[in-house]
Amino acid sequence: MTQTLKDQYQKEIRPALQKELGLKSIEAVPKMVKITVNTSSKDFKTDKEFLDKTKGWLSTITGQTPMETRSKKSIAAFNLREGDVVGLKTTLRGDRMYDFFQKLIGIVLPRIKDFQGVSRTTFDKNGNYTLGLSEQIVFPEIEYDKIGRIQGLEMTISTSADDSVQAEKLLTSLGMPFTKTA
Repeated sequence: MTQTLKDQYQKEIRPALQKELGLKSIEAVPKMVKITVNTSSKDFKTDKEFLDKTKGWLSTITGQTPMETRSKKSIAAFNLREGDVVGLKTTLRGDRMYDFFQKLIGIVLPRIKDFQGVSRTTFDKNGNYTLGLSEQIVFPEIEYDKIGRIQGLEMTISTSADDSVQAEKLLTSLGMPFTKTA
């Protein structure tokens, strides 16, 4: 039986991180809290077919139905009205989060052409990591003929880490392929 990433974190990674970070309590060890996957387009408000196709592929890669994000205020310069659909997002927690992360690092990222690793610079001060992909077709579930057009997406991995150093150690120990520093 293969070990899931969640089990591996609980049994091996968590105790090792506790030692490495010098923490007294196992509960103080940082962990992934959620992964938010989102995409946006100016065409959502005018092209309902495009919106439906985007909902379809986003739910296919995440395993749950995406939520529509709407504009909070009107901006005349962008021809945007309050309440218009501007994006879609899905929040993954628990087993789905670990399964998605495992698929991301094991299947999706290696499929990117000339992939050298992900950037270490997109951590925020709260220990969250943001990763953007320029095209959704790197996911194996996506059929190019059915998506309509190439579209990018963004993933934010929220952690319970106190700072970016702890978050980087957590994600590195979980298998995130960061770029090598010179």
